[in-house]
This record gives sequence, C-alpha cells and structure tokens, in this order.
Amino acid sequence: MAEMADENVVYVGSKAVMNYVLAVVTQFNNNAKDVVLKARGRAISRAVDVAEIVRNRFMPDIDVKNIGISTEEIATEEGNKINVSAIEISLAKK
Repeated sequence: MAEMADENVVYVGSKAVMNYVLAVVTQFNNNAKDVVLKARGRAISRAVDVAEIVRNRFMPDIDVKNIGISTEEIATEEGNKINVSAIEISLAKK
C-alpha cells in the first residue's frame, strides 16, 4: 500500500462513529487530497461506516480509491501472539 503523510491518516478505534467522520471531513477541509482510514479487529466495521457516512451524507465528491486488508500479529500481555485483521480505506477527492 502507498505510504502517506501521517497527518492524513485517521486511526479508527472505539469512539463514536461521528468523531471519526468529523476527523475525515476536517482533513479534507484542510486541503488534504486523500485521507486513509485505518482500523483493526472490531473497529473494521466502524471504519467502513465512517467511509460511507462521509461519502453519502457530508462529501459526495469523495471516492474510495483503494481498500487494503491484512493480518497483523499482536503480542498479548501474557506473551502470546494473536492474529488481528486490519483494513486501510483510502478516500480521495474526485
């Protein structure tokens, strides 16, 4: 996947969906040409929701440029390693 400036990345976690929607819209309003949503595990569905809300309600001139999926290995507190799914959704102005 293409490397981007870190300020154009929104990491989706456990906050409310609208918090991330606001972050994406703010990035685009600050003249970002594209923004990447990144999420892991249970937050993946929230990242998809953010992308769709931004595109359908707030900024219809935004397209999904690329979607990347992967698996990341995470170390637990017990010292075990677990696999966690991850997604990157690239949004760009038309």
